[in-house]
Amino acid sequence: MLLIQPLFDDFTIYILYSERYNQIYVGYTSDLIARFRSHNKPGKGWTKKYRPWTAVYCEYLASKAEAMARELQLKGAAERAVIRIKLSNQFIELGYITGIQPSVG
Repeated sequence: MLLIQPLFDDFTIYILYSERYNQIYVGYTSDLIARFRSHNKPGKGWTKKYRPWTAVYCEYLASKAEAMARELQLKGAAERAVIRIKLSNQFIELGYITGIQPSVG
């Protein structure tokens, strides 16, 4: 019997941006579409305060351990500053967002 591995068996690191509140959220999941929907629908959690969210970046990794390590890396203060600069430059150029402000505090 031939077993075929599902195409989307990977873990996804994703970055969401709330233009209204100038917030960035970094997370990982094995089901990106369901996770994105959960961030934008009513419910509990930190992200509910900053809706609506726009998915601005994702990266695919082969294992949960890799995804968790990458998430921690991206959540660091230095990485968040880099994320803001990259997103601001890229998405303003493309007209997707009006601007990402430096984080306050």
